[in-house]
Amino acid sequence: MKPVTNEAMLITYADSLGGDLRQLQQLLDGELAGAFGGVHVLPFYPSSGDRGFAVVHYDTVDPRFGTWDDVERLAERYTLMADFMINHVSIRSAEFQDYLAHGDASPYRGMFIRWDEFWPDGAPTPDDLETLYSRREGGPVRTFTRADGTEVQLWSTFFAEQVDVDPFHPATQEYYRRTLGRLAQLVPIVRFDAVAYAFKRPGTSCFFVEPEIWQVFEIGTEPLRAQGTQVLPEVHERYEIQLAMAERGLWVYDFALPMLTLHALMTGRTDRLAHWLRICPRTQFTTLDTHDGIGVVDVAGLLSEDEVDLVSERVSAVIADSRHLVQGREPVVRRDGQKARRYQLMCTFHDALGDDDAHLLARVLQLFVPGIPQVYYVGALFGGNDLEALAAVGDPRAINRHDYTADEVRERVAHPHVALFLDVLRWRNQSPVFDGEPTVTETGEPGGLVLRWTSGEEAAELRADLVGLTFEVVEERDGGERVTVFRSLRPAP
Repeated sequence: MKPVTNEAMLITYADSLGGDLRQLQQLLDGELAGAFGGVHVLPFYPSSGDRGFAVVHYDTVDPRFGTWDDVERLAERYTLMADFMINHVSIRSAEFQDYLAHGDASPYRGMFIRWDEFWPDGAPTPDDLETLYSRREGGPVRTFTRADGTEVQLWSTFFAEQVDVDPFHPATQEYYRRTLGRLAQLVPIVRFDAVAYAFKRPGTSCFFVEPEIWQVFEIGTEPLRAQGTQVLPEVHERYEIQLAMAERGLWVYDFALPMLTLHALMTGRTDRLAHWLRICPRTQFTTLDTHDGIGVVDVAGLLSEDEVDLVSERVSAVIADSRHLVQGREPVVRRDGQKARRYQLMCTFHDALGDDDAHLLARVLQLFVPGIPQVYYVGALFGGNDLEALAAVGDPRAINRHDYTADEVRERVAHPHVALFLDVLRWRNQSPVFDGEPTVTETGEPGGLVLRWTSGEEAAELRADLVGLTFEVVEERDGGERVTVFRSLRPAP
């Protein structure tokens, strides 16, 4: 398998570019050749819901997408990232079905967290519920009926097809060892989905609870060590958590970058973005968009509430005419007695900016940010909001999950802005300067920002105008020669 390298990584569903894994590889080898050195294929296993994230089992590839042979072929040519749901399993999984069938006699009974047994008094107090980091009204609990007619309440953080597991129970750990041991033989890096929710303790938020969360990481990574497979934790919250994980040698996500970039381009201010780029982890994967949405909670402490509201309101205005399709369904979070707050914005990154030149500038800027760029497939193709999918599916996240046929991909890569972005991607993947040292400079002019990478006698520089929406990419070669290698399609003012 190809190891993790400092090359851009595509994020896509197995069926979103061409329809299956074979078509995906043909496009990566063909129309997208050289643009991506890696690919994060979102869950490609049999699943009962949440577009793959309610995994029934990890033993096979969903036959709609292909086979393990297709996965292995991808892994030979590209750094392949795969998902593991460390916090939950599908209610259709063999383990949970065995529990429903046999109740307390099931060997998997301890995998699942009984609500009445979790709380010292059999039920949470009002203060307990106020303290919880909750993703939905009513709290993280659902009622299930076992085969003998007994109703049990179990911890369920997310959707109806998912039920949480106890990472410290031996049955769960055996499940981890078996499943992660197989994935480690196929991919060099595994994403731990929803890992911050994986440990719960009464009286806490039950979100990234220390010190136990570090033990969860240890339990999860143990089956991966023999193959040298690495871990990328998926945690949406304040940036201090990303810094803490990076300090412990873990890869992390730069989930703060999307909102900071939108704020910079919407206001022309560079100070908030520049501050983050100076302090952000270096061992990170950067994003501007994902399969879920544009994260809001991730910029707490980096943008003020007023600044967050400014961006959120402008993005919300983009889908004002379709507001009725998402009303009441947008993801929110509540913690420590605070009112529910918006968790993510439901919009493509392109339409959030509403301008090809602004979007191209944002994409090129991401390529100069410390870390390995991850580019979501809709954003890579400058895709707009899919209102038809939103209306058909009902899930607000469908607005940013358009499935492209191979012909649609060929049409999109011919778009001048997309074509230029792909060329910059190819150049970055081949440039050794991005293994060097970065510096961030605000020019003093409104919207002026310079991102520079230096390695030995060579350097690469992005000179960006966030007000005029223009940029220039300059190489500084051995001997001091400066050569402009890319310019924005919009002429400089």
